[in-house]
Amino acid sequence: MTQSLTLPVSGMSCAACAARIEKQLNRLPGVDAAVSFASESAQLRYDPAQANPQQLVAAIERCGFAVPRQSMRLGIGGMSCAACAARLEKVLGKLPGVSASVSFAGESAQLAWLPGLTDLDAVLAAVRRAGFEPLLPETEDKAADASAARYRRELAWFAASAAMTLPFLVEMIAMFAGSHHGWLPRLWQLALATPVQFVIGWRFYRGAWQALRGGVANMDVLVALGTSMAWLLSAAVTLLNLPGQHVYFEASAMVITLVLLGKLLETRAKGKASAAIAALMKLAPKTARVEQGGELIDVPVDRLKHGDIVVVRHGDSLPVDGEVVSGEAWLDESMLTGESRPVAKRAGDKVYAATRNQDGMLKVRAQSVGSETQLAEIVRMVAAAQGSKAPIQRLADRLSAVFVPAVSAVALLTFLSTGWLLGSWSAALIHAVAVLVIACPCALGLATPTAIMVGVGNGARRGILFRNAEALERAGKVDVLLVDKTGTLTEGRPVLRHALALSGDEDALIQLAASVEAGSEHPLARALLQKAQERGLPLLTCADFRAEVGRGVAALVEGRGLVLVGTPAWLDMAMPDEARAWQDAGATVVAVRMDGQALGWLALADPLRASSAEALRQARSLGVRVMMLTGDDAATARSIAAEAGVDEWRAGMRPQDKAVVVRELQAAGRKVAMLGDGVNDAPALAAADVSLAMGSGSDVAISAADITLMRGDLRHAVDAIRLSRRTLAKIRQNLAFAFVYNMLGIPLAALGLLNPVIAGAAMAASSVSVVSNSLLLRRWR
Repeated sequence: MTQSLTLPVSGMSCAACAARIEKQLNRLPGVDAAVSFASESAQLRYDPAQANPQQLVAAIERCGFAVPRQSMRLGIGGMSCAACAARLEKVLGKLPGVSASVSFAGESAQLAWLPGLTDLDAVLAAVRRAGFEPLLPETEDKAADASAARYRRELAWFAASAAMTLPFLVEMIAMFAGSHHGWLPRLWQLALATPVQFVIGWRFYRGAWQALRGGVANMDVLVALGTSMAWLLSAAVTLLNLPGQHVYFEASAMVITLVLLGKLLETRAKGKASAAIAALMKLAPKTARVEQGGELIDVPVDRLKHGDIVVVRHGDSLPVDGEVVSGEAWLDESMLTGESRPVAKRAGDKVYAATRNQDGMLKVRAQSVGSETQLAEIVRMVAAAQGSKAPIQRLADRLSAVFVPAVSAVALLTFLSTGWLLGSWSAALIHAVAVLVIACPCALGLATPTAIMVGVGNGARRGILFRNAEALERAGKVDVLLVDKTGTLTEGRPVLRHALALSGDEDALIQLAASVEAGSEHPLARALLQKAQERGLPLLTCADFRAEVGRGVAALVEGRGLVLVGTPAWLDMAMPDEARAWQDAGATVVAVRMDGQALGWLALADPLRASSAEALRQARSLGVRVMMLTGDDAATARSIAAEAGVDEWRAGMRPQDKAVVVRELQAAGRKVAMLGDGVNDAPALAAADVSLAMGSGSDVAISAADITLMRGDLRHAVDAIRLSRRTLAKIRQNLAFAFVYNMLGIPLAALGLLNPVIAGAAMAASSVSVVSNSLLLRRWR
């Protein structure tokens, strides 16, 4: 029986593309395909016995086209430990066309799926079948309210459990003080412990059943099994009035209470770890003042449209990305760039949502609204990075998958061996309970993701955006940093450095050259116009403008004559020694001539960024080798390298040459990072182990990069390496703590050196301590 499937297809440029894909698909056995260029989709009928959806997708991709995936971040409620996350990830991975990364620390799943194979309803149903609660993305207020409500509910359950457990604590204190063990009658103990065990503790039974039904075991299994054994033994002794036997109601009740306390503290700590997203979302205003018909109207941000004119007054935050239409203001863009100094904005400048107007007033034409803004993209990037998994987490995931069954086996062995050796099966049972309670895999599951969440969030607050956790981990292993010159080491905007007027009047020379260059879009032309504006030189009227590509421009200047501005070779002018010295220092020398008479010389250069030399010094102090790659000539490269303090550089590099350098270094066993900002850097960025792009660079460079530096400051590249190394150090500390805790705790519990209550407290403390250690990353600067 055949099945139908519709797949989206991207990358088709004409009907011939559709025909090529259709031909390739119809070659597969049992497949009947019709591909539409107009709808950008493939209508498929296939025999499941001869073909499957993955083969169909692969066939389309072999033709050079893509089947776009849908992706989203889904909140997950009800996970109790890392084993829950592993189980849900396994369940979601079984859905056709779905890939999932589930984070216990972030209480979320990062999902991607193929439309046509699976839809969101199927994903949500699978999450519910696994025994968890899918939480769709909500507005900030609703999400915050729901989180606060959950916390209050958990606090209420803990308070009820603590109130019923308090008499047991008094009983234990009295016992340690030497009083008779029995201050609290056993029937009272049974009455207090039973609701704690089966009402408040019902969540552990529910979680254990769902986990076992899914074929795995989690923390709920350990808690439910351990506390049930203690309660059942105590209930039997109490109801059957067995002589000479102790009861352990305090162990079952206090373990449940301590676990609830640990989860409560853990929830608060995890909330702090993921606070970066909430902080970013709070930056955006709820309403905007829109100019309509000469009036100002307050409009909810989610109703703004492209082209709306938004008025931003002093103290307001911008609600949209757009272009300034009129007005002047100083904006605080620190939320995007990490730079605390305000930036001047005037007509024609680009502005971004959530930046704050510190002084002045602007009218802004909306170009990106709602989910299209750069702030929304940053929130998506941070959420995706925090929900992703670093390679270092794989070991912890593998251990978590087998941890609970292994601990259960150890507990059974402890029970049998202790009962046989001591002859006391009640004592053996308590030893086994202590093993079950102390061996919670939570600390192991939280060790890596909490550090990743804090590290990624800290980077985002400082203008360093990691694409995923793997990029964060790889950045810490970098030992070679390759940097592009233009726009990376340098400002990327040439400026006029020197002027030599043969008549002695520099202003007149600059005014003539700028007037002629006003008709050009070349970067050198913009540098001359900027200098004329700085000096207050009005532009002269020109006519008959013409441009010679790669040579220069010419125009008739009213009242003066034909003025040419261009290369010395084009104007047939021999450079004087002073101009030649400028050229040897890396500047671009331009000659100016009028009606055949030489007027003078101009030297333009792309200045080094103020922070570049210090950033490269810092990189070398970290043991990172720095090399500059540039397409410029050797003289320019030598000059910039000397100014920046770069010992290794290569000039005349084409885009593919930069990628070759990356692969050569990788072949020598080096971990290579590439920092660039242009289209010509994309091949090298794609080849590097870690790619970094300036946020002010081209979209191609940013899309190819693992790390985006929102601020045009090379020191942020060094900061990204530092932050990665600090995060990796925290992960190693957390993993070491989790391993040592279990390596010491389980043997002590098995030997009877740990009371179940103390084991429960230690188990709760271990998770909280791991998260708290990760939170220390928030202090990183």
